[in-house]
Amino acid sequence: MIRTATVQDVPEIIAMIHELADYEKALHEVRVTQEQLESALFGPNPALHALIAEQDGRVVGYTLWFLSFSTWRGTHGIYMEDLYVRPEARGGGHGKALMKELARICVERGYHRLEWSVLDWNQPTIDFYKSIGAIPMDEWTVYRLTDEPLRRLPEQAR
Repeated sequence: MIRTATVQDVPEIIAMIHELADYEKALHEVRVTQEQLESALFGPNPALHALIAEQDGRVVGYTLWFLSFSTWRGTHGIYMEDLYVRPEARGGGHGKALMKELARICVERGYHRLEWSVLDWNQPTIDFYKSIGAIPMDEWTVYRLTDEPLRRLPEQAR
């Protein structure tokens, strides 16, 4: 069962964020707090959205997403920040159900893209995404500014 997350789901989402980060060998990078996530999802102007996958009344997965915009297409799209299904529930169709719901939202709202990033070593996930028709954007490289370089940039001389 796929449903929209509620504020009561935030602790479970935080736990799964930690599980995902551990799997991606980046647990040391997780800093999100319950208050931050609650504000992002349920504050006055939420810019982040979440779906929950449940099995037998238990949360087994989630996806976090936000709107993007394509200047070429002239429409919004969805950028999927996280997709995670707990190991014991994998193979049960939860990941595909979460993806199907995101695709349904895109189609229903007239969005032309559903995009995300995946680590290049994560072959099981890459195989899953390819099985639903996703294609890699091999010609693009993701860049990121964070921490000290991000703080320094506004202060740099022109």
